[in-house]
Amino acid sequence: MKRTWKQAFRDLEADEALVSYLLLVTLPFPPVQAGESRRTPADKSVRATQPNTISGMSVPTWLKVLNSEVIGCTRCPRLVDYREQIAREKRRAYRDCEYWGKPVPGFGDPHARVLVLGLAPGAHGSNRTGRMFTGDSSGNFLYPVLHETGFALLPTATARDDGQALTGLYITAAARCAPPDNKPLPEELAQCAPFLERELEGLKDLRVVVALGRIGFEAYLNFLMRRKLIARKREYEFRHGAEYALADGRVLLASYHPSNQNTQTGKLTKEMFRKIFKRARELADESTGRILR
Repeated sequence: MKRTWKQAFRDLEADEALVSYLLLVTLPFPPVQAGESRRTPADKSVRATQPNTISGMSVPTWLKVLNSEVIGCTRCPRLVDYREQIAREKRRAYRDCEYWGKPVPGFGDPHARVLVLGLAPGAHGSNRTGRMFTGDSSGNFLYPVLHETGFALLPTATARDDGQALTGLYITAAARCAPPDNKPLPEELAQCAPFLERELEGLKDLRVVVALGRIGFEAYLNFLMRRKLIARKREYEFRHGAEYALADGRVLLASYHPSNQNTQTGKLTKEMFRKIFKRARELADESTGRILR
């Protein structure tokens, strides 16, 4: 009989030695080198360093196991081909950089009360650095605001080893691989949905979900639909600053995505963005206990 991931996790949790072994051989995969492919990750040797280390915090086993599965995912051939092609060819400005070139796991505080849900890794941002919203213009817009509102230690995010740490906040995305033209296909989003669902289950203190852009917003509504927490999506309109109290005790906040298309045209300003995270902070501070399910 086929086991569910929950059954597999319980088995792993019961055997700490096995968990330690798996972490040694699966976290993380080294960056993709020119000429190689990540279609058979189990055959590659790997280094035992967590790609999204949480400064001063122990990473729970469920999150380590999940992140190892995210990093090793090859479910979507189109995305595998694209992310590895970008990692081989590189942008001229980053030709001396070693690209990550794999799915990007979430990053942040496992006790977060606020979740930031974006679209997908940028081709020369997260796909290069291996960390959400790190090394591109969207991150350059996001992290200063997170720093100002007390969620981020530093106002910048340039690399996995830059010393950045998040407190009370966790960043993830609807899709884990950089997609061509920044547009994941519906079936690719569906393949990533179980990863998001496991994060939402594991982040027990979560109080607020900040959806950056329509696709992130839709991804969370789809999660609520699968859980039968909402009957239909049409009652939840995506617009910047929209706020919805949900049946699971959480609050959904909508924001325009901090893409160049939005920030350079003035559609999304720093003050608009700052207000979103100030509101997220207010809502998170209203409740410091665990959310009961």
